Amino acid sequence: MANFNLNKVVLGGRLTDNPELKQTSQGTSVTTFTIAVNRRYAKTSDAQPSADFISCVAWRQSAEFICKYFRKGSSICVTGSIQTRTWSDQNGQKRYATEVVVDESYFVDSKSDAPRGDYSQSQAPAYATEPTEAPKFEELSNDDDLPF
Repeated sequence: MANFNLNKVVLGGRLTDNPELKQTSQGTSVTTFTIAVNRRYAKTSDAQPSADFISCVAWRQSAEFICKYFRKGSSICVTGSIQTRTWSDQNGQKRYATEVVVDESYFVDSKSDAPRGDYSQSQAPAYATEPTEAPKFEELSNDDDLPF
């Protein structure tokens, strides 16, 4: 049997706080943030909605993009992979962390729904803007020539 490994995550939720851009000692951009992702719940009268809070880390251009265009409460969709880390704290206790390493991030909100920030039309990437006008289609006057 072939060895098969797959580690791919897709999350959609809302940022729980403003992302903050930091730099490593080598000058690499990084940000860590948490996404609240609503859980599905049973359709009973006493069921309460709940959420999972997923820790994420983004590097380089992804970190800069997220910090520039997203704020607390922004809807965001990210793709990436799960990473686990272990280390010893100051008291020698072993610590663990599980987080999503973000490869790509996407807008979910429309511009009018997005929280206010430094987002402006001149800064927005091309795919974050709305089309300026609908495409023009030729109207057919006679449907008799259609093959179906």
